[in-house]
Amino acid sequence: MKKKIIIIGSGFSSLSAACYLAKSGHQVNIYEKNSTPGGRARQLKKDGFVFDIGPSWYWMPDVFEKFFNDFGKSVSDFYQLERLDPGYQVYFGKNDSVSIGDNLEKIYDAFEEVEKGSAQKLKKFIEKAADNYKIAIDELVYRPGVSPLELITPETIKKLGYFFSNVKKEVTRDFKNPKLAQILQFPVLFLGAKPADTPAFYNFMNFADFGLGTWHPKDGMYSIVKGMVSLAESLGVKIHVDSPVDEIVLEKNTAVGIKLKGNTILCDIVLSGADYHHTETLMPQQYRAYSEAYWDKKVFAPSSLLFYVGLNKKVKKVSHHTLFFDVDFDTHASAIYDKAEWPDEPLFYANFPSISDPDMAPEGKEACFILIPIAPGLEDTDKLRDKYFDIVLNRLEALTGQELKDDILFKESFCVNDFISVYNSYKGNAYGMANTLFQTAFLRPKLKSKKVNNLFFSGQLTVPGPGVPPALISGKLVAGLIEKN
Repeated sequence: MKKKIIIIGSGFSSLSAACYLAKSGHQVNIYEKNSTPGGRARQLKKDGFVFDIGPSWYWMPDVFEKFFNDFGKSVSDFYQLERLDPGYQVYFGKNDSVSIGDNLEKIYDAFEEVEKGSAQKLKKFIEKAADNYKIAIDELVYRPGVSPLELITPETIKKLGYFFSNVKKEVTRDFKNPKLAQILQFPVLFLGAKPADTPAFYNFMNFADFGLGTWHPKDGMYSIVKGMVSLAESLGVKIHVDSPVDEIVLEKNTAVGIKLKGNTILCDIVLSGADYHHTETLMPQQYRAYSEAYWDKKVFAPSSLLFYVGLNKKVKKVSHHTLFFDVDFDTHASAIYDKAEWPDEPLFYANFPSISDPDMAPEGKEACFILIPIAPGLEDTDKLRDKYFDIVLNRLEALTGQELKDDILFKESFCVNDFISVYNSYKGNAYGMANTLFQTAFLRPKLKSKKVNNLFFSGQLTVPGPGVPPALISGKLVAGLIEKN
């Protein structure tokens, strides 16, 4: 039966769900509080420079292809992809970096150069990671987190030990060189927890990294949003921007609509792809499935201090994606997860998209995006932002042996306060809830409200977890549950 469905927020999970629901014949309207669709995936354009404000890594290309294939389309119908070579570069000291190439043979050679004998170890490690990736994609991540039985298959039973070990333990058992160990632990940071707290099964992210590669959509990650919006609108979805939802309208314990700018808009189903915690505050206390105490004790993925910098010259000795691991990895992780304090010596990531995509900066200039992962909920002031910009820029200059300060044309920043005000993000987190053992699959907040009929959720605080590919999957999962409702 055709239903009127309202979706709150227009991030990847919302756009994904909208497409599946519209394809099934439902009338779908999306309401987005900001001026452009895409949720956290927005763009900053300034003086000829283009920056992806949110997600900047394109991993797991197979998940994007599966999404568009479900509608008889292909990624190439909407945007152009390039596999990056190197996928990324990791700095460990001055003029001391390792580049991760665009195929496994190059990566094996890079590991062997750092430590003799490591190439053979890496081959075995990646074989296991590839096996776990196949199980994850084919058997686990496309399940809606309704029951623990979803995790029990003949294949996962064989992998039980991987769920009770952790990524750090598995990596450091085989790789004693600290550089190689850090490179192999890096991908799970996308899952929002320390490698020591992430089940070893998630080493499938190493196959996503080395086996499937790092890609760049021409004109940036916002090209994906444009593609999904185009698909959604072709299916009949209507997207309303500058439309912050003030309240979810209830009749007894059933969602029947939303309040927006003083108007009540009725519907059969409400789906929120916005922040889960925020969405529940749009209803009286007794209808919220998760208490403040529940959210407070959960392990959240980091927030971020982000800088968008226009440079008046090209930057040398860096790659499109460049990681700076020249300080202690564990000390910074502890500042995020254990102490919830600003790190003394932060790891950081710099993205120079104009290296691969000249259209993202004026000729002869460079777009520079810098990210420092930090604990959610930290104090956020202009003084702190300036302090940390100086720290990372000084390190960037020292490690790559070049001066950049005098070539800064402009600098914009985004941090905890902005995540809260722009995205209603709980404690200003950037990536959602971490995928620790006790926050995996059926142990995450539910796609279907436990207290309110006809109310559903999608996105990074629910199943399957943080990241852009999981968000696409989340949209498909919740659309399936709505179809069965």
